[in-house]
Order: sequence, then C-alpha cells, then structure tokens
Amino acid sequence: MSAEKEIWVFAEQENGQLAGVVYELLTRGRMLAEKSGFTLCAVLTSADGKPMHQELFNYGAKKIYNVEDDRLETYQNDYFAKVVHELIEKEKPEIVLYGATTIGRSLAPTVAVMGWAGLTADCTELDFDTERQILLQTRPAFGGNIMATIICPDHRPQMATVRPNVFKKERVGENETGEIVDARVDLSGVKERMKRVESVIEEVNTVDLKAADYIVSGGRGLGKSENFKIIEALANALGGAVGASRATVDAGWISHHHQVGQTGKTVCPLVYIACGISGAIQHLAGMQSADLIIAINKDPDAPIFDVADFGLIGDLHRIVPELTKQINELKG
Repeated sequence: MSAEKEIWVFAEQENGQLAGVVYELLTRGRMLAEKSGFTLCAVLTSADGKPMHQELFNYGAKKIYNVEDDRLETYQNDYFAKVVHELIEKEKPEIVLYGATTIGRSLAPTVAVMGWAGLTADCTELDFDTERQILLQTRPAFGGNIMATIICPDHRPQMATVRPNVFKKERVGENETGEIVDARVDLSGVKERMKRVESVIEEVNTVDLKAADYIVSGGRGLGKSENFKIIEALANALGGAVGASRATVDAGWISHHHQVGQTGKTVCPLVYIACGISGAIQHLAGMQSADLIIAINKDPDAPIFDVADFGLIGDLHRIVPELTKQINELKG
C-alpha cells in the first residue's frame, strides 16, 4: 500500500496511443491533487508502456503504475479489470478516474463490482471538498433535468467516469519526470470470455465535431430542416462544423452525427454559437466548456443566456445571415 493518498487516472491506450481524455483527466487531476494534497498517478496497462511515459509525466502524473503484458496490447475487459482491481486492492487509492469512453464505460463498472466501490458515470464536473476530504462528482440526472453532485463518503476508492472534452488539457512541461512503478499482475488464471477478431475503423462522411475549433449549432428555433442551410453557411464562413440540439435531431431535421449534448457529443471548441437553442441542461452538458459561447435567441429569458459570454436577442433568420455576410467580407 502506498504511504501517500493517491488520485489515479486510468491511462487508456489503444495500440500504444493514449486516448485524448487521459490528458484532460490528468489536467483536472492536478487541480484535485492540489486541493486534496494527494499524489496524482497514472495507471498504464499495455504491451509496452515506455513510449507513453513521458507524455503522462508532461501532463502532471507524479507516479506511473506500469503493467506490461502482451495480452494488454488491445482492450479485453477481463484482463484489464483484473489488473486494475488487483492494483487497487494493493495500493488503496482514494480516487480513480476513467474516461467515459467505450473502454472506460466497460472497465469502470466491472472494477466497481469487483471491489464493491461506488461509481458515478458520465461526470461533467469534478471538485474536491477539502473539509470532508470527498470527491464532488457532478453529472446530469433525472433525464438531464437537473445537475446532481454525488459523493461517496463511506467506501474507497471514489470512482468516476468523465465525458471526453469536458475539461481542458494543459501540459505542465516537456521534460517532466516522476516515479515509475513496474507492477506485476498474474493473468494466467483469467478466463478469456471475449476475443477480438477484427478491428474496423468506420469512415463517416461528417465533420468531426470534437476536433472543430468553431461550431455553429441550430435548435428548434430554426423552424424547419431547410433552415439549417443558414447554419451551414455560417459554419463554412468560419471554417467550422455544424452542430444541433437533440430536438432537431429527433425531428429528423439533421443527422444524429451533429447532435451536441448529454445524449450526443461533448465538445470544447474555441467558439460555440448557439442559434435558436433554448439551453436545456441536456444541451449545456455537451458544450459549456467552450472557450467562448455566443447565443442567438429571440427569447430574452432563454437559459442559454446564463452560460453565454455574448448574447444576441432577436430573429436568428436575420442575425445569422448578416454575421455570415460580414465574416465573408472580412475574409475578402
């Protein structure tokens, strides 16, 4: 067992490449470590972790629990859960964080059941109560109608999965150092219930919202599907992507690939422009981490204005085309 209390970030990797959410969790983990006084650590399970160590240190990990085995090259739930569970049982961390990815959503609940630990899924905010020494885990609840802050006062570790693109990722430096613990977990007795036969990368002919610096999203205020053309025109002028609210996707106005929100994609662009979107909690959960939020809505009491940095009250059918025109004129 470690002499110091620790915060662990599961360093999800696939074929030797760290997932983007790992950097986000380490960045947020540094804040939690500063408030709690705990040590920030990464847990890396792979066939060869050495090429990934430097980046984990560069993003703030002070210690890396490194487990290497050829069976850990690609994700297999039984193997990975065995490793993480045994490490937790031995080292007794206070907090364990996972990305709410396909892998994290499979691994975290399995480990929670194995260790009788609590787990809060799909968090959009993490903080630390220094007085009670408790992780504050915030996520949408009751169908996204409220934001609930959940605590785990009685059982350890406190575990949470966090949606990608909720937190910023900020590197500490380029040549940071830390401790590497080469851990050993016997996987010989693990019954392999699943086997990966083939990996297929799906080619989808849509803009990657998660990678876009500028996103222009349309909501029910557009009135009909044809009016998404004014959203597309503004997005094109900015060199950005088209987003959408769940209401417009449910109405069949646009593909679900464009949906932003709790049941869609979580995005973190430089600029997010919400057009005709009221600002329900479900939508805010997917975009409120944007650097700059601009809201366009005819209703001055729309909740979207509570999170917007700039608000334009008026008819989006007049405002959006005018914005597009002026941006194109500036571009020459």
